[in-house]
Amino acid sequence: MRSVLKLLLVSGCLSALAAAWAQDDQAPGQAMVVPAAGGRAAPTVMTKQPPTLHNIYGRTHLLLDGRWNYIVDPYEAGYYNYRHQPFDQSATGSGGFYDDRKPKDKTESVEYSFDGSPTLAIPGDWNSQNAKLETYEGTVWMRQQFRAAPKDGKRYFLYFGAVNYEAHVYLNGKKVGSHKGGFTPFQFEVTGRLLNGQNTVIVKADNTRHQDDIPTLNTDWWNYGGITRDVLLAETPDTYIADYQIQLAKGDMGRIEGYVQMTGAQRSQDVTITIPEAGVKATVHTGADGRAAVSIPLAKTKMRYWSPEDPKLYTVTIAAATDKLNDRIGFRTIETRGQDLLLNGKSVFLRGISLHDENPLIPGRLRGEGDMRMMLQWAKDMNCNYVRLAHYPHSEEMIKLADEMGILVWAEVPVYWTISWEKPEVYANASQQLTDLVTRDRNRASVIIWSIGNETPVSEARNVFMGKLADTVRTLDRTRLVGAALEVHRKGDEVTVEDPLADKIDLASFNEYAGWYWSNNKEMMKFSFKVNYNKPVIITEFGADALGGLHADDDTRWSEEYQDLLYKNQFKLLDAIPGLRGMTPWVLTDFRSPRRPHPYYQDFWNRKGLISETGKKKLAFYTMKAYYDQKQQQYK
Repeated sequence: MRSVLKLLLVSGCLSALAAAWAQDDQAPGQAMVVPAAGGRAAPTVMTKQPPTLHNIYGRTHLLLDGRWNYIVDPYEAGYYNYRHQPFDQSATGSGGFYDDRKPKDKTESVEYSFDGSPTLAIPGDWNSQNAKLETYEGTVWMRQQFRAAPKDGKRYFLYFGAVNYEAHVYLNGKKVGSHKGGFTPFQFEVTGRLLNGQNTVIVKADNTRHQDDIPTLNTDWWNYGGITRDVLLAETPDTYIADYQIQLAKGDMGRIEGYVQMTGAQRSQDVTITIPEAGVKATVHTGADGRAAVSIPLAKTKMRYWSPEDPKLYTVTIAAATDKLNDRIGFRTIETRGQDLLLNGKSVFLRGISLHDENPLIPGRLRGEGDMRMMLQWAKDMNCNYVRLAHYPHSEEMIKLADEMGILVWAEVPVYWTISWEKPEVYANASQQLTDLVTRDRNRASVIIWSIGNETPVSEARNVFMGKLADTVRTLDRTRLVGAALEVHRKGDEVTVEDPLADKIDLASFNEYAGWYWSNNKEMMKFSFKVNYNKPVIITEFGADALGGLHADDDTRWSEEYQDLLYKNQFKLLDAIPGLRGMTPWVLTDFRSPRRPHPYYQDFWNRKGLISETGKKKLAFYTMKAYYDQKQQQYK
């Protein structure tokens, strides 16, 4: 554990509800929060929380990563009593593993012990750290102890980058709240709950899959359980900058537009935005609701606009009387014009690749900057300027690295395959995960597309569900594009996109697997694509499995030669589509999947990677790079 002092920075939740936050100094939260009260523990209820802290690493914080003791609890004996009632909702609020009890003397029996339990490295999933837990789905309790010295006039937040999937959080034996969703950040305010000295945080994490969750039961990736991203105790002033957006106005390279939102007792005050390197300084005054609009003219001659070729980031300072924060922000525009895609007003071809939040070389989720930089550098080695971060929100660190390294990003939520479309609570879950993603990354230049889902089958209930998600994301951020990975339909030799959702998004974006799931390398060339939308065409997936090191003729499935020829054939088919403006083949590296049991070719790996699980580049990697080299010259 260590304390890290950095620049102050915060953002928030739904911008459309910023005024409501200010009314009662609280915001609609994605977490279930237990009020801080003495005596009988109240049932866990949905209450309002301040907006999730933006750019958490910029706040004064104590990093709680490291070795956490853990207890595997498949029957949830540490959560329910023998009547299957939660201990934390009982008359005393005690009785669960979160009490962290020790026997008072030799006569007392306690049937668990964190002190004698093994440890997990956090952040990190349990599946890859203990062979017995490789396929485990259920509850694991994790405990960390830390020292704190809370100060008067400060607010404190216990922040989690991600816990898969459902988390219940306890501080010093009392529940502070719960959260559902395996890939988005959440926090609980713990002001007044911290002890001056040693504190104990205990997390009940449960990665059990359910039909009515997001994602649902059926996926094509490993269900890694646990605390998979950083845990921090963050400190803010009593009145702080709760939310902001500082971005170029939509389609206007000569103006910054956005807002600033203050939260706390002193909401009404002057706030100054400065970008010294660009000669920008402007002061706005927040009203009684703590909110002020921002509109700042720019001298274009003084600006370097962010792009993959020049990923310029400016230091932006937002200063109020009670709070001050810095951010590193790139300024660029992204828009469509008919079938053209324009970055900073210039046509661009998205030379992309899809990737999972998984290290193929060391089992488990990407653990930190080194893992993430490796993945993005592999993409750049293939001459990519763009990645699709599938099929769920990747970490905040990954997005910031993309900003730094000059890689455009498609960011996605796990509305994947067949969801329970007609249930309001399922939509609320999906909408909240989308909100949390946009909230976290709305000031990151690399993110150009918000994706609302992947391969969702057309039906009336699904169309309504997904259409509402498209509307929601536009209320959150109108400066970026909205996409989804649609499915295709085949009529004879013609491949078409026939999906009402295409009318709600900005791109004709779809997955297709000619040559693998339908047809083969010889027959696939008889097909042609017909896309009847006056929008840029982005191919979000195509590919073929190849076992790294398996060589044969190009008719032999699973060989590197088959995969390589399929890519060459795909380029011929796709280049014939009018309006083709990018692609993200599936996938950068081989990754683990329970859906892939073939004992020789797969062994529970999806082998569509262009890089094997040993880090070796397959033949198609070099074919892909050659194609992208050509596209780079075409779109200079």
